[in-house]
Amino acid sequence: QEDVDVVGLSVLSGAHVTLTASIKEKLKEMGGDDIKIIIGGVIPEVDHPKLKEIGVSGIFTAGSSIKAIAEHVREAC
Repeated sequence: QEDVDVVGLSVLSGAHVTLTASIKEKLKEMGGDDIKIIIGGVIPEVDHPKLKEIGVSGIFTAGSSIKAIAEHVREAC
């Protein structure tokens, strides 16, 4: 299949909540509400609950291993 399963975002600007909410809404409008979103970058822990509420399935900050990210993507799909 050629459908998108996961969208990965890398955000270093501090606008991770706003950008993620916007992307989630656009995906929903396009019929992609089932597409998983993962995010990485400078993401303060205080924002993790809000990102989960928006629908982010995985949050990866500095020090996250490629193995952990890959395992999450495999499990999410």
